[in-house]
Amino acid sequence: MKNIKNIIFDYGNVIFSIDFVRAQQAWTALGISNSDDFFGHLKQDTIFDAFDRGEISAAAFRDRIRELSGNNTITDEQINTAWNSMLLGIADGNHELLLKLKDKYRTFLLSNINAIHYDHIMDYLKTDFGFDGNDHLFEKTYYSHFTGKRKPERAIFEQVLQENGLDPEETLFIDDSPQHLEGAKALGIQTFLMTAPDTIQAYFNRNGLL
Repeated sequence: MKNIKNIIFDYGNVIFSIDFVRAQQAWTALGISNSDDFFGHLKQDTIFDAFDRGEISAAAFRDRIRELSGNNTITDEQINTAWNSMLLGIADGNHELLLKLKDKYRTFLLSNINAIHYDHIMDYLKTDFGFDGNDHLFEKTYYSHFTGKRKPERAIFEQVLQENGLDPEETLFIDDSPQHLEGAKALGIQTFLMTAPDTIQAYFNRNGLL
């Protein structure tokens, strides 16, 4: 990585640990038979894309889950619990690292997220860390359901670059999904694919970027 002045972070499995298998198991338990195809790391039903963009409400999302499961008696709470089961939490030291990086670089958060996950994570940050969201950790945060755009769409990367006057050649984007990196690469942004068991703490230490 050369001449890095700006860093754009993905959230899930970069800062906040998630487990796609847990979500698949939870959908199966609710009666969705093809859970592997329904929701996964590399592909998912279009209902999730629409939810990520804020094109449908949480209520509409839950109604779709009931329809797909063939069970209209599933409660909102059961669906929320199933959907949030993949959200594990934040590793010790990640918040401290982000604050340290913010002093040295212009840092941004770019997350594909939806209303149910967003509310759950905001509650978690407040309960476990006393944080009112992630805003203090970055210069600016971008959540897909507020922007109406999601990775890997070119438009969301263009928005981050243009709104903040970032030179793509001086910008690093870190994400755990290879398909998302392609959208950034198309604009000349430097990228790194985060793959378990690697961590952002290990990455920045070994590359001398602290």
